[in-house]
Amino acid sequence: MATDLEFIQYVCEQIRGTGDVSYKKMFGEYMAYVNSKPVLLVCDNTVYVKQLDAIKDLMTDAEKGTPYNGAKEHFILDIDDRELSEKVVSILEKVTPLPKKRSTAKKNTQN
Repeated sequence: MATDLEFIQYVCEQIRGTGDVSYKKMFGEYMAYVNSKPVLLVCDNTVYVKQLDAIKDLMTDAEKGTPYNGAKEHFILDIDDRELSEKVVSILEKVTPLPKKRSTAKKNTQN
């Protein structure tokens, strides 16, 4: 089951106080960004965050799960808890680097 558009919009509404919030559809699911940094992975109407030391204390009681086959285990964020969600996302925004820009030029593979 893919994430509903209404759910990702709700997720973004819950974290709106953390910066410039946006989302992007990826492979039928979504990535939520704050200030252009990828902070939340939303799959099957469930919000996942990487298990980083920076948020471990806030997520001690959180469920864990894998967002897709082959993925590492993530914390599952209770997005209905707005206060917790904003705290976690604020920390993640600080420790998450901006994605590297991909080169659009093709590399010469001839010798």
